[in-house]
Amino acid sequence: MADGNHPSGDLYHEKEKEERGIGDVSPGVVAKVDETILKHSRDADAAMKAFEGMEGQTVELSEEANRRLLRKIDRHLMPKSQIMCIVYGLNYLDKTTLSYASIMGLKLPPSDDKLKSGIGISGTEYSWLSSLFYFGYLAWEYPTSRLLQRLPLGKYSAFNIIMWGIVLSCFAAVENYSGAIAIRFFLGVFEAAVTPGFALFTSQWYTKREQGLRTGIWFSFNGFAQIFGGLLAYGIAVATRTYGTIMAPWKIVFLVTGILTTTVGLLFLRIVPDNQLNCRWLTPEERILALERIRINGQGVGNKHFKWYQLREALLDPLCWAFFLYALIADIPNGGLSNFFSQLIVGFGYTPEESLLYGTPGGAVEIVALIVCGLLTLTFTFTLTFTFIFTLSSLYYSSYLLPSLPPVCPPLPSPQLTPQPGPQTFRPSHAPRYIPAEITIIICYSLCLLIMAFIHVYCVAQNKKKAAIRAAPGYVRLENQEWLDLTDGENVEFVYTL
Repeated sequence: MADGNHPSGDLYHEKEKEERGIGDVSPGVVAKVDETILKHSRDADAAMKAFEGMEGQTVELSEEANRRLLRKIDRHLMPKSQIMCIVYGLNYLDKTTLSYASIMGLKLPPSDDKLKSGIGISGTEYSWLSSLFYFGYLAWEYPTSRLLQRLPLGKYSAFNIIMWGIVLSCFAAVENYSGAIAIRFFLGVFEAAVTPGFALFTSQWYTKREQGLRTGIWFSFNGFAQIFGGLLAYGIAVATRTYGTIMAPWKIVFLVTGILTTTVGLLFLRIVPDNQLNCRWLTPEERILALERIRINGQGVGNKHFKWYQLREALLDPLCWAFFLYALIADIPNGGLSNFFSQLIVGFGYTPEESLLYGTPGGAVEIVALIVCGLLTLTFTFTLTFTFIFTLSSLYYSSYLLPSLPPVCPPLPSPQLTPQPGPQTFRPSHAPRYIPAEITIIICYSLCLLIMAFIHVYCVAQNKKKAAIRAAPGYVRLENQEWLDLTDGENVEFVYTL
C-alpha cells in the first residue's frame, strides 16, 4: 500500500486504460453529477467493503505481483487444480449419459438377461425423456440465478453439484418410464446453476482480457468429457459382455458418473471460495490485490439486492434479447445431438459399441477449437469475432462432416436457455439418418451467424457512443465507479469487449 489519492492498480492497468481511451481520470466526485447515478451508487458492490477506510492510499499492483497472484488463482481454480474444469466436464458428461444408455439397453423391455434389460420405452418416449432435463432446467433457471446472487456463490454451487450427482446415481435404481422422467427433471433443476455460476466465477476472478482463455479452458472440458464418457461407456459395455454382470450396463454408467460427480462436488465445496473477500487460500493483502486486478472490468464481484430499474433496463436492452435468441437457437442442436448422437452413429451402420468410441474425436475437435480461440483473445481484442468464427466452424461440421463422417461432432454451446425443441427434432419416423434434424441444425447455426453479426455491430456503436461521452467537456468520473453496481448502460466507463 502506498499513499495517494485514488486506489487504482496503475502499473498493471495502464495498457488497458489506453485501449478504453480513458487516460487520466478525475480522482473524486465533483459537482454536477447525474442525480440518478448518484442515487443508484448508494447501494454499491460488495467489493467496496474491502476498500473502506483506505482513503488517501493507493493499491499498487505491479506486473510481477499480478502474474504471481494470477498463478495462485489459477492453481486453485483453473488449469492446475482443474476443479472448475472437471465440474464443467461432468456437467456435460452427466447430460450425455442418456445417449450412451440409449444404445446400451435402456430402451429395451425388462428382462432377466441384464445385458438386454431396460425400462421398455419407445422412440417418442425417449425424445420426451431427453426433453424433461431441459424442462427442469428452464423451470429452475430464474430461481437458481436469484439464489446465485443471494447465497454464497461457492457453497450454493457446490450444493447443486453434489445434488445432481446424487440424482444421477439414482437413475441406476429406475425401473420404469415414470421414474426416469422424475430423475431427468431434477437433474435439469440442479444443473441449471452450473453455467451461470461459472460465468460469475470467471468474471469475479479474471480481467476481461483473461476471461476468454479461462472460459475456453473450462468449456473445453466438454470435449474431455465426451472422450472420457465414450471410453467409459465402451469399457463398461465390453466388460459386462465379456465377464457378465449383476446390473444392467447402462445402470453402471449412471452409477459411476453420479458417484464421481458427488465426490468432485465435495472437493469443490472445500476448494472454491464465494469471492475474494472470504478466500481462505489468499492472505488479507492478496484479497485486496485480487479485487484491484479486476477493477478494470467495471463489474465488481456482486450485489445481493434485487433492483427493479436494472431489470427494466435489461428487458429493454437489444443486446440482452440478442443473446437470448442466440442461446435459444444455438442450443436447439445441442439438445438433440447430446441425446441422439450415439443413435446417429448407429444409423450409419456401426455397432452400438463402436458408436461409443466414434463419438470421441468430436471431443478432441472441441478441445482444440476452444483453447485456440481462447489463446487468440490474449493477442487480439476481437473476442466476438472469434466467437463468430467458432459458430461458423460448428455450422461447417454440422453440414458437411456429420452426414458423411459420423466420428465427428460439432463443438456446441452449453445450455444457457434450455432447448426442449432439440430432442423433438429427432423423430422416430426419421430414423436412422434423421435428415430433418440435420437440416434444422444447419438452419439454427446460420441464424446464429446473423445474430453474432448484429451483436458485434451493436457493441461497436455503443463503445463509440460512450467514448464520445467520456471525451465531452465537463465529464466527471465517480470515485471507485467500478464498485458502484452500475449497469453497463449507466456506466460509461464500461466498454464492451469485441
